[in-house]
Amino acid sequence: MNPVDLRIGPALVVPVASAPFTGYVEVTAGVITHLGPVPTEAAATTTAASAGRIIIPGLVNTHCHTSQQLGRGLGDDVDLLTWLHDRIWPYELALTEADAELSALVCAIEQIRNGVTLIADPGGRHVDGMARGLATAGIRALLGRSAMDSGEGRPPGDRESTDEVLAPQDELVVRWHGKDRMRFSYTLRTIFNCSDELITETVDRARRLGTVAQMHVAEIPEENEHCRATRGTTTVRHLDRLGVLGPDLLAVHAVWVDDEEIALLADRGAPVSHNAASNLKILGTPRIADMLDAGVLVGLGTDGAPSNNRMSIIDEMWLAAIVQKGVRRDPTVLPAEAVLRMATADGARALGLADVAGTLEFGTAADLVVIDPLTANFATAADPVSALVTALKTENVESVLCDGEWLLLDRRITRVDESAVLAEAADRAAAVRRRAGLTIS
Repeated sequence: MNPVDLRIGPALVVPVASAPFTGYVEVTAGVITHLGPVPTEAAATTTAASAGRIIIPGLVNTHCHTSQQLGRGLGDDVDLLTWLHDRIWPYELALTEADAELSALVCAIEQIRNGVTLIADPGGRHVDGMARGLATAGIRALLGRSAMDSGEGRPPGDRESTDEVLAPQDELVVRWHGKDRMRFSYTLRTIFNCSDELITETVDRARRLGTVAQMHVAEIPEENEHCRATRGTTTVRHLDRLGVLGPDLLAVHAVWVDDEEIALLADRGAPVSHNAASNLKILGTPRIADMLDAGVLVGLGTDGAPSNNRMSIIDEMWLAAIVQKGVRRDPTVLPAEAVLRMATADGARALGLADVAGTLEFGTAADLVVIDPLTANFATAADPVSALVTALKTENVESVLCDGEWLLLDRRITRVDESAVLAEAADRAAAVRRRAGLTIS
């Protein structure tokens, strides 16, 4: 019997796709080759004893603005349009490619420390820099470029025609799709700033490439009012009328939707990225429990540092469950196992990557997280699987494996000098704020 590269166990293994068990996970060439209560008889090149630990699939962040990591705190206590026009667009214009690279690297470090192995980035200006930062960290990513070709409020340095938006993305596909654990994803900012031509061309390109397109959808009531005034109906209905609402369009946020639109999302198989913290902070409270009841596929996302500040899917799991229970006044909605699935298997499905990530199964990529439950917040939990949603915190994440490589091992980032990276990031963030004129008192 050929040796295996890595054997982890014994631990409580939570595959998500099947029932939890106490046993072992074995990995060879970046792929899971065995899961079971006993190990195979093969010799293991490396072993990771994990008695008392919990092994879960790598978490999936379906909406994560990596280029905004240096802008944490710039969006506090303002409405969406002020946040976008007066804070974020000036910030993004002030970024250099080197800034974007460092921002993505720091964002990836934070994601890894929170157990995330796959992120969907909805786009920035300096994609080559962002891609290099993500590649340095080693995280798996769906990468995009910010796409806007119309509308009011765009700064002078960020005005492009439809062709000027699409052509660079086609070039980025050649450079980055399938390289360094990355796939490319065509993106759309919002219907405020995207023409119908750009929307249809973008989704068509994504379909041909075999990835999802990402778009912020139905974020605020004013968006639906704008869409009615310019297109004659609400955002979700208009997207359906254009023929783009489907499994290959990730609808991010989807806060302001009615019963008919929820039914449309379900019928068309269009996935939704739920970003509980940033929604509550800026946008409102989406009807996630209603969406799930209707059959909408929902994954979880953090959004970006200026809109969330806490870039943790672990926090998002807890918040998603708690808020929907309160909205429904029903403690039975969004049980822990459903929320864990949203953060893993359903998130991977929403990104079109269910064959790669989101579950622990024979033949899937070896993306997993080793959880240390021996902390004050977790150790006394009656149900450790439920506690993965109700009690888990960042400090419980002990090690993170992506594609068979340890990106976090015994709470240490393996690929870079984390302290040096963070010190440089603090200096660069201050410099970007100065260039953008965004000193916040």
